[in-house]
Amino acid sequence: MKRRSFIKYTSGCFATGLFSQHVSANDRGNQQKPLVLGIFPRRNPRLTYTLFKPLTDYLSAALNRQVVLQTTRHYSEFWSNIQRHRYDILHYNQYQYILSNMLYGHRAILKNHEYGSASISSAIFTHKDSDIETIQDLKAKSILFGGTKMAMHSYIGNRWLLQNNGLYPEDYVEKFAVNPPNAIIATYQKQADAAATGNAALSLDSVRKNIDITQLKYVAQTQALPHLPWAVSKRVDEELMLQIQNILSQLRSDPSGNMVLDQAKLTALIPVTDSEYNEHRQITRDVYGKNYGAELFS
Repeated sequence: MKRRSFIKYTSGCFATGLFSQHVSANDRGNQQKPLVLGIFPRRNPRLTYTLFKPLTDYLSAALNRQVVLQTTRHYSEFWSNIQRHRYDILHYNQYQYILSNMLYGHRAILKNHEYGSASISSAIFTHKDSDIETIQDLKAKSILFGGTKMAMHSYIGNRWLLQNNGLYPEDYVEKFAVNPPNAIIATYQKQADAAATGNAALSLDSVRKNIDITQLKYVAQTQALPHLPWAVSKRVDEELMLQIQNILSQLRSDPSGNMVLDQAKLTALIPVTDSEYNEHRQITRDVYGKNYGAELFS
């Protein structure tokens, strides 16, 4: 049997007992085609499932419609699934959003508020005892980017930061980790001279439980920009889009919703508009050109 390139979890059948107060008396929703929620591989698949299954169950119960949670092991697999239109609801990085908005008409509805902030910066870290103090000191050094060339803050934002300070890919050694936590941990272990991730990566449990983050230091970071988006595909009509946005943005007002957010390591989900990602578009154009590098990932 051919191995699937994604990991799938079905939610909704477990939700009635947990969130029965949200279930409508109308059973029509259960007869509709399931909605597929795609979560990008910011973390490993097992942890992603653990964090977001309660949210998926909650949304399924509130909509009275089955919701299926899917994730992948790698950014490239996730993007391939976007190209195949597998997902109805998506949580992904800002680059994946602006590209899929341009190519496929995805619409942003929410952004993360986590660890007390609704914004995130690209950031370059190195070990505390390193002699690297400025971006110029990274010349000829190895930089471990936390993700692929589709990673908005780990790669694109940091490449923009580097080139704005006179360093281009030929001036340093590009290396890639599977995700931001791996890049930071490997740099802490001195397997690379520097790590390039989003600044929020230092707050992740998968980092803090494995290393002493006080032994890392910032080399540089960009301005703060809107956090990771949630969006819907063109298959989701306006009424359903607003319903999903309302349910998830009101999680903090409900005791069960509080538990869902806490499990997902989120403070809140905040309504967002497409224009809030225009600065990401400009940064991406500066790095990849006017089409946001779409030809690189087609």
